[in-house]
Amino acid sequence: MSHPLLPRLLPDPVPALHPLPEYRVDAARAASYAAMKQALQVPWMGVVTMAYAHYPTFFRVLWEGLEPIVRSTAFVAHCGAMRAQAEQAASRLQPANLQPLLHDLGYAPREMEQIREMLEVFSHGNQPYLLIASITRLLLEGGELDGAGDATPFDGRHGPRPGTPLVLMEAHHADAPTRALYAEIQRTLGLPFVNTDYRALARWPSYFNAAWQQLAPHVRSEAYRQICDELHAGVLERIAHALPNPARLRGQALREAAAVDAPLSEVVAVARLFQWLLPGLITNVAFLRAQLV
Repeated sequence: MSHPLLPRLLPDPVPALHPLPEYRVDAARAASYAAMKQALQVPWMGVVTMAYAHYPTFFRVLWEGLEPIVRSTAFVAHCGAMRAQAEQAASRLQPANLQPLLHDLGYAPREMEQIREMLEVFSHGNQPYLLIASITRLLLEGGELDGAGDATPFDGRHGPRPGTPLVLMEAHHADAPTRALYAEIQRTLGLPFVNTDYRALARWPSYFNAAWQQLAPHVRSEAYRQICDELHAGVLERIAHALPNPARLRGQALREAAAVDAPLSEVVAVARLFQWLLPGLITNVAFLRAQLV
């Protein structure tokens, strides 16, 4: 399944990424990071938006236009619909129940609940990041938002219960088996980094290894590719015609901002990479969540 404007496309070669972590940004980008996390109701900055922040003019113009969009009722509603679509689709891969295995390994019910809480964080948070990545690529490659959606700001809580600790198992923290697993994940997914989701779940190494080993064989299957393509196409239909655009974010302005910071082709390649990978990440998290339902 393709889309007439934006086919799902992994850049070749994969572009170099320079994500700016929260502890390294200047005051202006730190304020934008804080506002983004508050608006999306997530406890972490996605690699996608940290990679965008490497380009300061581009990131400023993008966030000024995005902020009223991501705070809107329409945006929140579409994130919920995307999550429901992904979880229903991932069930077609028939994830097996991991709870008996974890029980045999010695996991207490509370520990399994902590893993579910972590999965809930990413099940919620990856949806807005995919919408942001898709809006970004659409505007950089000649599309526009028609602004027809409900721009009323969403009032209330739509994210998971706050306070879930986000402890990341970085490669330099990990033992040899976990580092080997990270390398396997990168090879399987064709990516130059390990997503935050996996580094957070690797806090429970025996769980995460078992969960990944069940998921990995599906990643190159036709059924999996079809799920990712369906998510890709559905998102593009939503953003082009169903989201508001109160700040009148336009493609030309975003392209001009990107060109201030780097060759436009470089920024486009980064946008393509994240818009390609996020449907797969969402599918993977939905699969992992189903293993513990």
